[in-house]
Amino acid sequence: MGGAVSAGEDNDDLVDNLKEAYYIRSDLVERAFRAIDRADYYLDDYRDNAYKDLAWRHGNIHLSAPCIYSEVMEALDLHPGLSFLNLGSGTGYLSTMVGLILGPFGVNHGIELHADVIEYAYQKLDSFIKTSDSFDKFEFCEPSFVVGNCLEIPPESRQYDRVYCGAGVQKDHEDYMKNLLKVGGILVMPLEEKLTKITRTGGNSWETKKIISVSFAPLVLPKHSTNGKPKTAPLPKYEVRTLQELARICIRHALRVTTEGGDAQSRGRGSSFSVGRGLAVAGLHKYGPRFKRRRVHRRHCNAMVLATRQVVSGGATGPAPAPLDTNNNQGGRGAPAEDEEEVAVEARRQVRGRERRVGRGPGGGGRGAVVVEEEDTVEEEDEEEEQDEDEEKETGELLRPQPAVNVLRERILALPLPEPLKMYLLYYREK
Repeated sequence: MGGAVSAGEDNDDLVDNLKEAYYIRSDLVERAFRAIDRADYYLDDYRDNAYKDLAWRHGNIHLSAPCIYSEVMEALDLHPGLSFLNLGSGTGYLSTMVGLILGPFGVNHGIELHADVIEYAYQKLDSFIKTSDSFDKFEFCEPSFVVGNCLEIPPESRQYDRVYCGAGVQKDHEDYMKNLLKVGGILVMPLEEKLTKITRTGGNSWETKKIISVSFAPLVLPKHSTNGKPKTAPLPKYEVRTLQELARICIRHALRVTTEGGDAQSRGRGSSFSVGRGLAVAGLHKYGPRFKRRRVHRRHCNAMVLATRQVVSGGATGPAPAPLDTNNNQGGRGAPAEDEEEVAVEARRQVRGRERRVGRGPGGGGRGAVVVEEEDTVEEEDEEEEQDEDEEKETGELLRPQPAVNVLRERILALPLPEPLKMYLLYYREK
């Protein structure tokens, strides 16, 4: 299933399209999707298809369509510190996004039928930890995967706050899946061709909500054992963190707060991190590269300026600006090409002055105030855009946003500590 949104050029474009189609509805889920590049979970020969809203399969390796993962993430209603079980964990893409929200004191388990897919998932997880800057931006709950059939989980296994099944579930197995949940927990699974959200409201009470129609491969039924005893698939063990690991988490948290707290407050975002809170309070800019987003907003805001001028010229007192002819000449007089920009800037200033007078005058309070705010916003973005365009003309190249500096890494490397300890604090990262 997939194809509900347009293909993007990169991961940010894909997320933008999912937001516009209302598959991504919360800032928390948006930040998780932006933090992890979907293409990193594709084989190199297939990366060109990563930003299409389509499922992908190669052998046993499988990724659901982005619109499906979006609905799943929204339905799970994730919070820091929860326990999560992924039935059919596959490449680990979903489990890694979930781990960014759960934070270091959550539980992130997965069970997968194929051993080669588990190996692939651990390779991708290792690459994420060692090379992705998102790993240093957020506190992370590292997933643990085991090989097995999810229908062979022992009945005495622990229950979870959140459960997702990535294969089609028939009605016969609905109760089996429900029993994996704690009271108050949420189960999301494809049930009879519908992505379904089930909330456990009590020991024997449930609330069910159908989300969207989907088409998933069905669960693989367990094979009969040769000795007559039922096979079991134990889940990953829940391990208490060592004192050494807890110290590493706290040191990295302290360095994040020291290096990024001031910048976050200056941008009006408050504290960037809190121990164990993961992505929920992280300061990742939710719109991705600002350069690309500013160009989109500029086209939108310019249209608003034209509408604003019409309102002001019709309602404000005093002479209105002379109309522009089709050759961009004002009042029938020819304007040199190099003066067109100055004329446009002066016209905006005149319009803004009239708008302020309209806002203060009788009968102009409501609309005038709104228009002024829109004009000021366009003015600021246009000035930034003009500076970028001037630099592009000088260099002859399209400007790209500079990659952000990994502040946490730089701070750790500057500590007066032995190199092995620095590498431990960095999780032996390569980048």
